Amino acid sequence: MEPLKKAANKAGIPISPALNYIENPSNSGNGFIQKKRLLFISCLSITVAIAISLIAKVLIYLIDLVTNISFYGSFSLGFHSPAGNHLGSWVIIIPAIGGVLVGIMAFYGSKAIRGHGIPEAMEQILVNESNINPAITFLKPISSAIAIGTGGPFGAEGPIIATGGALGSTLGQLFRITANERKIILAAGATAGMSAIFGTPIAAVFLAIELLLFEFSPKAILPVALACITGAAGHHLLFEAGPVFPMPDLPSPSNLALGIYSFMGIIIGFLSLGITKIVYVIEDNFEKLPIHWMWWPAIGGLAVGVIGFFAPHTLGVGYDNITGLLSGKWPLIIICNLLFLKFLSWAIALGSGTSGGTLAPLLTMGGAAGALIGTLILLVFPNSGISIPMAALIGMSAMFAGASRAYLTSITFALEATMQSHALLPLLGACTAAYMVSFFLMENTIMTEKIARRGIFTPDSFEPDLLQKMVVSQVINDEATVINLNNSIADVRAWASTNNIHDNYLIVVNNDGEFNGTLKLTDIYNSSLDPALPLEDMLKKEVWASVKSNDTLRYAMEMMSKTDVEVLPVLSSGEEQVMGILSYRDIISAFKMEADKTQQPYVKISLKRQRMKMLVKGRKTSPNPLQRRRF
Repeated sequence: MEPLKKAANKAGIPISPALNYIENPSNSGNGFIQKKRLLFISCLSITVAIAISLIAKVLIYLIDLVTNISFYGSFSLGFHSPAGNHLGSWVIIIPAIGGVLVGIMAFYGSKAIRGHGIPEAMEQILVNESNINPAITFLKPISSAIAIGTGGPFGAEGPIIATGGALGSTLGQLFRITANERKIILAAGATAGMSAIFGTPIAAVFLAIELLLFEFSPKAILPVALACITGAAGHHLLFEAGPVFPMPDLPSPSNLALGIYSFMGIIIGFLSLGITKIVYVIEDNFEKLPIHWMWWPAIGGLAVGVIGFFAPHTLGVGYDNITGLLSGKWPLIIICNLLFLKFLSWAIALGSGTSGGTLAPLLTMGGAAGALIGTLILLVFPNSGISIPMAALIGMSAMFAGASRAYLTSITFALEATMQSHALLPLLGACTAAYMVSFFLMENTIMTEKIARRGIFTPDSFEPDLLQKMVVSQVINDEATVINLNNSIADVRAWASTNNIHDNYLIVVNNDGEFNGTLKLTDIYNSSLDPALPLEDMLKKEVWASVKSNDTLRYAMEMMSKTDVEVLPVLSSGEEQVMGILSYRDIISAFKMEADKTQQPYVKISLKRQRMKMLVKGRKTSPNPLQRRRF
């Protein structure tokens, strides 16, 4: 048994961990490969962004074409609002015809063209590895152009986001990439489409973070940011320059006005709750209809037509309505129509399952709500210092923040779309107020309610990976059983019996203490093996899984998952010396301890204890008055 004793001395049984050094993780050698992959994914994202910018322009042309044919009988690509039509009562059947066509496309093409756009993309990311049917790439814009062009109260951004996501997913399915990389390309295509429509790249990046990526890392943000910049360049090239929603210059608000705008955010937050609830109540009632879902969009279109007959401004995209609201000059009757009748038209159409979106209608209704509330406040408090354009702007932003909880997206979109820097503080106050109301009183948002009903959990926070924060050296187990490469099976059996060894995994090292592999104790006791066989012959000629002391626990967990092992030998960062062993139980225990540390509240500084210390110190340092008299 001398060889084992020598091995024990050489290898250092038990091995004590050294915790004095922490360098870059040893797996950082893959950094070049990862950066090369990042460049590849970025190039794919830019390619998708270029394509979706062109598709965005085609979509706008298609919407204008269908609008002109449906309401004016002209074959033209110029913009004309459906509100100026002279069809009289015939206007009622136009949206219904569009609903019939969308229903047929959904039935014979793909059911996935129905709905908002963003929730469907979220669902594919969360449960289907970001795989979207390639047919959506052309079915979604065509069906949306028909639905919106025939009077549907939606914007073009929802369809183009869905189309961009489908295009990104399709391109990702053509290359050998991971599901996470495909998710990034999907998000890049979706947000590049939004950037191409509105020219708001920063808001588009935030939209990806808050609603699509569910992560914040360089490998995700860089491709998306490059795609959004490309989409914004496409907007300036293919559409008009300048802010997409021009409005009068806003003055810097006073403190009183800031307080009022923030209070308005609370009101609009409650409105966003009501709007979300009603939309899904209507959708639930459509589910109860005794007819096939293919005909639901036609019923919704009929309701859109009836409302549009009495309130023509509720028809179509309505970007001109947003500009009108932000001007602060629209009459009160149109503002009320856009708030109440636009909402009714949109909620019924969306609940019917037609092809549409949520962003533009929410902005329109929020802007109308803000303008109406601002008007009422000025009637009661004419010296409040608020303005109708600012009220409309914070209203549209707060409505989107409350309904979707895309907080940063709501603020930056309003700033980029109008180029009004003085609106920053009012937007911050109003959106924060609306977000708080939504967070405390509504479990799901207008974006997540549909998929939540299908049992799909949507992440709502971006917390640090606890295992990524901890390194192996913090949890290393120094009770590893280390044996020498030159020992025989008989030596190990005898030594294990004498020392009552129960560890199933044995670390094998050479005479210099360098790691050579791992053996199971159960394999050592295999009766078919020759007891005189040296351990060296049992080790297969392969690269054994191991970790370095300064690797992260996340990397260690990934190594265990890839190699299907329960424990890993821990090697020193500079050399191949064995320092200890790491098991999956060690990782679980470390995770639990770190999670408890971050979640359990405790008092670090006790004021009561500090007061007692001060009193005690005072007693020790203050001279006794009686003693002072004796001197």
